[in-house]
Amino acid sequence: MFSKKNIIKNDLTLELIAILSIYFIQGIMNLARLAISFFLKDYLFLNPSQMSLIIGISTIPWVIKPLFGFFSDNFPLFNYRRRSYLIFSGLLGSLSWNLLATVKSNILLATMIITLISVSTAIADVIVDSLIVEKAQDKSLEKVAELQSLTWGAVAFGSLITSYLSGWLLEEFSGKTIFRITSFFPFFICIMALLIVEKKINNDVNGVQYSSCLIKQHINQILKVIRQKSILLPTLFICFWQSTPNTESVFFYFITNELEFKAEFLGRIRLVTSVAALLGIFIYQKLLINISFRKILKYSIITSSILGMSMLLLVTHLNRKLGINDYWFTLGDNIVEAAIGKIAFIPVLTLSTKICPKGIEATLFALLMSLINFSGILSNELGAFLTYILGITDINFDKFWILIILANLSTLLPLLIINWLPDEIKS
Repeated sequence: MFSKKNIIKNDLTLELIAILSIYFIQGIMNLARLAISFFLKDYLFLNPSQMSLIIGISTIPWVIKPLFGFFSDNFPLFNYRRRSYLIFSGLLGSLSWNLLATVKSNILLATMIITLISVSTAIADVIVDSLIVEKAQDKSLEKVAELQSLTWGAVAFGSLITSYLSGWLLEEFSGKTIFRITSFFPFFICIMALLIVEKKINNDVNGVQYSSCLIKQHINQILKVIRQKSILLPTLFICFWQSTPNTESVFFYFITNELEFKAEFLGRIRLVTSVAALLGIFIYQKLLINISFRKILKYSIITSSILGMSMLLLVTHLNRKLGINDYWFTLGDNIVEAAIGKIAFIPVLTLSTKICPKGIEATLFALLMSLINFSGILSNELGAFLTYILGITDINFDKFWILIILANLSTLLPLLIINWLPDEIKS
């Protein structure tokens, strides 16, 4: 599926299997994603703008990923730079999921625990990302793209397995039961961490002075790389693109309150979007890997905006007049959006991977990803602000169509600076 001959022959070691397994586990933990949404909506009784706000806050750990990468690169935990941090993240994740299952009606406490869950997954993510970046050093562009496709494929496959279950289980059990089930998965990260091949580091060998010099050297390297126009401009473009307001929270309330979709059907939606994500990865790997980076992003943005406008048919119920059932319309829209999203994002990851110098892989890659994640927070908060301004609530969707138009038109604005992107990613 992902040019396996080269990958398996040269790279598919026990360590790589462990790394891919951790990505897979991260996908599996999406089992509780729907449960969290319904927990915030039906148990804590939040409105759409409040949900967007809390989701934005809980995403903050993904913005400070460079801090986790910095500590991993420079401060070995129990004499290991990677393995110990993975074990810590697994233990923290398991504890946090169990704590969430005990929350009654305290919004602040729930926000703090959901944020702790994000901390645990962000730490694991930055570590496995750095391990992939290390493996990608000195490899060709095609090999890097294959590795990134393989890792995202592992996440998508994990999501695929639990996608339908995430909705079906909510029909059978409470959200808190699902939180407790999910708490077992981080333990597998601890087990996989033991398979990571890593030399033990003696923190006292060169003393504090050496460590201080090494940290300064890493910071200087990062600043030197970031100041390069070939890195700075594409990063700014991608951040601008990702920060445009989204309608995700309002759409969740619309399909559950207005259209009365049940959790089981939302699980079906997640199932087909997971399949579509895998399809998007396959299409990129087989057909688009040598296509211009700028061209892929340009047409992905235009297509996403046009498809996003199709939500107007659903919101105004015009799809019914056209003879298209709400269920089928929603499924079809999500399938195409998921595939295009993956096609657009893999080149971004490939570019980010190729620019990371040796020795500071975790820090720099996490910095680039955190900027994108920060853009995601801005996207959520802008969406929440517009939702509030337009007077959209959990039962009033009269002006939802305006939010859809504003959100989708705004995604076209980055096309004004499309030339900031490189036409090609150099090997």
